[in-house]
Amino acid sequence: MSSKEINILFVADIVGKPGLEILTKLLPGLLEKHKVDFCIANGENGCEGKGLTVKLAKRYFNLGVQVITSGNHIWDNRDIYDMLKTDDRILRPLNYPHGNHGKGSTVIEIEEGVKVAVLNLQGRTFMYAIGCPFRQGAEEVRRLKKETNIVFVDFHAEASAEKIALGWYLDGKVSAVVGTHTHVPTADERILPQGTAYLTDAGMTGPFDSVIGLQTDLAIRRFIYQTPVRYRPAESNMRLCAVLVTVDSASGKSTDIQRINLP
Repeated sequence: MSSKEINILFVADIVGKPGLEILTKLLPGLLEKHKVDFCIANGENGCEGKGLTVKLAKRYFNLGVQVITSGNHIWDNRDIYDMLKTDDRILRPLNYPHGNHGKGSTVIEIEEGVKVAVLNLQGRTFMYAIGCPFRQGAEEVRRLKKETNIVFVDFHAEASAEKIALGWYLDGKVSAVVGTHTHVPTADERILPQGTAYLTDAGMTGPFDSVIGLQTDLAIRRFIYQTPVRYRPAESNMRLCAVLVTVDSASGKSTDIQRINLP
């Protein structure tokens, strides 16, 4: 196969209606401006901040998203369960126990002879004690690379150290490892020595005058009183966070990574 550069856009966690609004406003222009060949978005917070619905998934696809990744909140709204079972474009983390709905990876042909694999993993530090993302992730990467050298990983994890460790562990084996879950964008984008693009956290697509998307007064009340509050997304200072990764189609190695943070 002759080599060409593939531009992959990854949109950070879309939070509630505000996230959908800024996505609707900016995504079409981003796809055109950066000549994006493939678009991924994390959609686990689409439904009022927790979970995803069939209606929202279809909205994201209609806007140009080709694969939706997720994390621990994908299970918060049962409306998406049947679609998880039938639509390979919606992923849940691979390393949840066998028997759960859905798949943790998919391969999409974007043009003749060029396929992109997307792998969704979840961390274990300060999160659920599920399967090992390192061992299960590496095993799945070996399987995916029988179809394509282009493998993009969304690692949904709390601890920065765990994300960084997975980046180094998969360096040279995948095209990119991009972290999600904290909703706080980091400034450590780089190409690792063996050609894997890496970023600890892509951030959030939604309201930034908030506490990681939640209305500030509700978040403060939860921390002071240590009791649950109903999640309600904030509504101001909306921003779209994303990562643009350029990949050599033949080798699967990345040649560039750029953070995007737009009002």
